[in-house]
Amino acid sequence: MVDRGASALSLPDDWPAHPDPILALNRMGSFDWDLNTGLFHMDAQAHEVFDLRPDEYDGNPISLAVRVPRAEAHRLDALVAQAIKDGSENYGTYFRLRCRDGTLRWTHTQGYIRRDETGRPRRIIGIVRDATQEMGELEARREQAAQDEARRRQTNVVQLTTAALAHARTVQDVIDVLKDTHGLTHLGATSLVMGLVEAGRIRLIAEGPAGSFVPGTDITRIDEPYPMSEAVRTLSPRFIESPEEFADRYPILWPHITGLNITSAAYLPLIAEARPIGAMGLLYSDRYGFTTEDRNVLIALGSSIAQSLQRAMLYEQEKDLATGLQQAMLPRTIPSVPGADVAVRYRAAGAEGSLPRDIGGDWYDLIPLPGGRVGAVIGDVQGHDTHAAAVMGQLRIVLRAYAAEGHTPATVMARASVFLHELDTDRFATCLYAEADLSTGVVQVVRAGHIDPLLRHADGSCRRATVDGGLPLGLSAEFGQLDYPVSTLELDPGGTLLLCTDGLVEEPGADLDDGMKTLSKLIAVGPVDVWELADRLIDVAEERGGDDDVALLLLRRRGLDAPQSGGRLQQHVAAGDPQALTEARHMIRAAVGTWGARERSDEIELVADELITNALMHTEGSAIVTLRVMTRSERRMRVEVEDTSSALPRRREAGESGVSGRGLLLVDLLSDVWGVEARGGGKCVWCEFVVGERT
Repeated sequence: MVDRGASALSLPDDWPAHPDPILALNRMGSFDWDLNTGLFHMDAQAHEVFDLRPDEYDGNPISLAVRVPRAEAHRLDALVAQAIKDGSENYGTYFRLRCRDGTLRWTHTQGYIRRDETGRPRRIIGIVRDATQEMGELEARREQAAQDEARRRQTNVVQLTTAALAHARTVQDVIDVLKDTHGLTHLGATSLVMGLVEAGRIRLIAEGPAGSFVPGTDITRIDEPYPMSEAVRTLSPRFIESPEEFADRYPILWPHITGLNITSAAYLPLIAEARPIGAMGLLYSDRYGFTTEDRNVLIALGSSIAQSLQRAMLYEQEKDLATGLQQAMLPRTIPSVPGADVAVRYRAAGAEGSLPRDIGGDWYDLIPLPGGRVGAVIGDVQGHDTHAAAVMGQLRIVLRAYAAEGHTPATVMARASVFLHELDTDRFATCLYAEADLSTGVVQVVRAGHIDPLLRHADGSCRRATVDGGLPLGLSAEFGQLDYPVSTLELDPGGTLLLCTDGLVEEPGADLDDGMKTLSKLIAVGPVDVWELADRLIDVAEERGGDDDVALLLLRRRGLDAPQSGGRLQQHVAAGDPQALTEARHMIRAAVGTWGARERSDEIELVADELITNALMHTEGSAIVTLRVMTRSERRMRVEVEDTSSALPRRREAGESGVSGRGLLLVDLLSDVWGVEARGGGKCVWCEFVVGERT
């Protein structure tokens, strides 16, 4: 230790003939070193500092070698030489000397260099003093500072780890935090092990580094002689301070970890709500023992880890419950549909905070219907919780039931809205229901506050199919607006109908229309295969993230190798429901065009309208309209109108001013053949039109 900035000594030229009494009072010895003669004079106090009797010192500096170790002597000589060389007036330093009893003690010296008129050094005068107490206090302060720094560092590790654990959602997240560079590795641990308590056993969930696993410890009983078991059993930490102690206390475990060069270990019980949920072990290879501060820090860290681990376990339990509930509410399987390829996907919303968002009210469904038809449903119940999922499950079931009963799409939607309104909930839902006849490609769509579907044509182009809609389910019943207009779309062979929830379209800060345009472009350049396209769309949603669920249903009508002869459409027309009559007309017009009979479209539509009107006017019930293509010697289109009355229709002549009575005349005139069949409690009036030669 060098003190090159020591102040110059104010000593008289004839010193030490008259030593300063202040030096003696302060137990400082003085010396006078004549650089010309080499003699090194010391006073009595200096002899005492060097632990020399007067008769043991002859004034030669070499004689001090008995007290000054060689290394220290070399350092002092170099210090003095440098001070003389660079023109310094003084120097100062601490050095050690060896006392008579062989012990070392710290000494401090200061010297003042006197020079002649030419600047040549001629004399050094100075003092020496015992600095043992001073250096002891300095060393104590250094040790205290080092301890304080170590404590701050350990506290900082606890704070950093606790802060990182606050964002851990899963058990694996907790493990990753502990293995991270800001985790427990800062405490110097060589290896980390962690286990969870399950049914009276400890299941190992983390161990490291690679190659440190001990065979047979994947699952251990709490009553076995292992340190983690003991920590869980006693709810107290176990600190092992040496290899010998480890080998003595845990002879079964020790032989398996000797290759890790373990010198000490700390096993901490992980306690949450006064019960052990697991244990953690930290193994060290470069430390022996644990100070009180070390133990307190590790215990505090164990408590923080236990709380985070419990949160993670609860989160995973909730997530499993949510996932199970979501899977139970969604269709377990999607039925195969002749003539179509179908792909469905569901992506749960991203999670923020400690609560899971892996459940919501988005759903899809595919409903096989008679006559080669299929119903496709997409919907979204308000909210992201188990209640939303429960409401969604009930809605899905009733929609399927109403569709399977044969109701028209508008009626299916209206009844579902009434059901949700009468349900004990404050939730509403958006929904889109599409009923497709795959033989004709006619798709009838109703929309309840939901986003429009998209159509990708066989040539790859994609467009948004604008569909008139009504209020969301639940709200329409509340406000008495149960009218859901039906829109008719045509799905060509090779075309794909896409139904989705708004989570696939909406982006923060972006307009919905812009989102639909972006999605249309993405679909247009996407794979033809619906399964690959569905994967591509979900991948995009994953990359974008977002706080909303995504449900997706793709229905692709397969290409036709030859004209289809078994096409069939059916619609229920209720009495007093003019909208249903309009929908039936739209269905007939679209089907006739799709089946290649446009030249007779007006005739077929007029005859069918007349039969439906007669059934509604002259019976007390509703009518069921069926349109089908038949192949005999030629292709024929058959229209059937079934009602619940057994009374047969009568042909009658209308007067000159009559407005009725001409119905059957029109049927007879425009159709190629017609007739009446008894059907259980009612009848069926039918007619056929030749629309082409047999192919």
